[in-house]
Amino acid sequence: MTTNAYCSLALGIIGSALTAAGQSLPPVSSPVAAPPLSPTEQTIKEIKNPTSWWSWGGDFRVRNEYFNNTLTLNPDNSLAEQDYFRFRARIWSSLRPVTDLSVNVRLVSEPREWMRPAGYTPYKGQSGLDWTEGTFDAMNVQWRNIANLPVSVIVGRQDIMLGEGWLTGEGTPYDGSWSFYMDSARLTWELKEQHTTVEVIGICQTAKDDAWLPTINNQNRYLSEQDENGAILNVVNTSIAMANLNGYFIYKHDNQVTDPKAPPRGDNADIYTLGGRVSGLLANHWKYSVEGAYQFGQKQDLAIQYPEVSSEYRDINAFGLNSKLSYLFKDNLNNALSVSYEYISGDDPNTSGDEMFDTLWGRYPKWSEIGLYSFAAETRVGQQANYQRVGPSWAITPMGGLDFTANYYALFADESVATRGTPGLFSNADSFRGHFVSAILKYKFSPHLSGHLWAEIELPGNYYVHDEMLSFLRAEVLLTF
Repeated sequence: MTTNAYCSLALGIIGSALTAAGQSLPPVSSPVAAPPLSPTEQTIKEIKNPTSWWSWGGDFRVRNEYFNNTLTLNPDNSLAEQDYFRFRARIWSSLRPVTDLSVNVRLVSEPREWMRPAGYTPYKGQSGLDWTEGTFDAMNVQWRNIANLPVSVIVGRQDIMLGEGWLTGEGTPYDGSWSFYMDSARLTWELKEQHTTVEVIGICQTAKDDAWLPTINNQNRYLSEQDENGAILNVVNTSIAMANLNGYFIYKHDNQVTDPKAPPRGDNADIYTLGGRVSGLLANHWKYSVEGAYQFGQKQDLAIQYPEVSSEYRDINAFGLNSKLSYLFKDNLNNALSVSYEYISGDDPNTSGDEMFDTLWGRYPKWSEIGLYSFAAETRVGQQANYQRVGPSWAITPMGGLDFTANYYALFADESVATRGTPGLFSNADSFRGHFVSAILKYKFSPHLSGHLWAEIELPGNYYVHDEMLSFLRAEVLLTF
C-alpha cells in the first residue's frame, strides 16, 4: 500500500471514529445575531451569496520585496541581492447542500516578476516573469453541529493554526505565504459549560504539491524537504480569564524525499513534542503569554556538517520557550509596550544526541522576514533554531485604520557552533548573532482594500563570518472581495 493510500485510510478512520465520539456531548447554544450591514456591504454580500447554498469570494495581493545579503549571508555571492514582485490571486467557493455541511474549495496562484536573478524557487538564477503554478490550497468537507452537538469535523486540505502558531501554522514552507495548507482531518469538540475545547488532528503532508491534487502548469515544485505525517491532541481551557490554559501533544513522522536529479532532501525522523501555553490579562493593563515545549524521539539528519557528516539516527533531547509581556495603556492611541523572550535550543556538537529543537509546522516569519531566509544556510528556509531572542516592542494606532509597530531584538545562539551551517559562513566561535530592528506600518483604506510597508535590518555579530548588514523591505496592497 502506498503512503497516500495509508494516509487516506488513516484520515477516513479518524473522521469516522471521532465523529462517533461526539455522541455524548452537551447541546450547542444559539449564535449571537450579527449587526446590520450597510447598503453597500449588503449588496456585496448578495453578490457573494447568490443562493442560500452557495457562496464565493476572492482576493488579489501585490507585493514588492527587496532584500540584500539575507539569503546568502555573503555579499560577494551573485544572488545576494533580491528584488521581485509577487502577484497572488485567490478565488474560493463554498457549497452547502444541507444545513451544517459544506464543501469548500480555494484555488491560488502567485506569478512572480524577478527584477534580478532569482535566489530560490525552480526559477533560481533567472530573471523575468515566472508564471508558477495554479494550486488548490483548500479542498475539504466540513460538518458542524453533528447531531445537534458542539462537534465539528473537517476532512481534506485546510489551513491549521493552533494558538499563536508557534509550532503549527505552515504546512508549505517552500512557497512562502503563497499557501499554508495541511492535508488533514480535524475534529473540534467544544465543552462550553467547562470552557474547554478539545481538538484531534491527523496530518498527511507530502513534499510535492501534486501528490494529492493536480496543479495547473505543473512545475514539479517541492513544498518541503520531506513527507510529513503526524497527529495532534490540543486542549484549551478558558475558565480562568487571567490564566487561559493550553496543553498539547504533537507527533511528527518525517520521510526523506529521494530525487534522482537532486541531492537527498530532508530527514527521517520520529519527533514527539509535549507542550503547554498559559496566557491572560492581569490587572486590566498587563497581558502575558508563556509557551514551552519539550521534544524527544529520533532523527536521521544528513545536513549535519560539524564536526563531520553523520548519517546515524540520533536521540532527540530539545527544548523551546516563547514568552511575551505587554502593558496596554488603553488610551486613545492604543499604545502598547511589550518585551519578548524566545529560546530555541541548538545542537551540542560534543554529544552523540540531537539537541536542536524542531519548530515542526511553524516554519514561517512569526517575528522576522530576515529570519525566514537567513536560517536557510544554517538549517532550512523558515526553520529557526539555535537562538535566543530578547527585546522590546512598541505598537500604536495614530489614527483609525492605521497601525504602527516597532521592534528591537538582541539575538544570540544557544550553541556557538552551527552544526548544520554551510561551511564558510559561520565562525563556530562566538554566540552573538546580532542586533535586529523592524518597523511595520499597516493601513486599512476600506473594508476591501488594505496595505502595509515593512522594513527590517539586522547587524550581524561574530557568530557569522561576514559582518555586512542584512536588509528586507516590502510594500503590499491587498484587495479583497
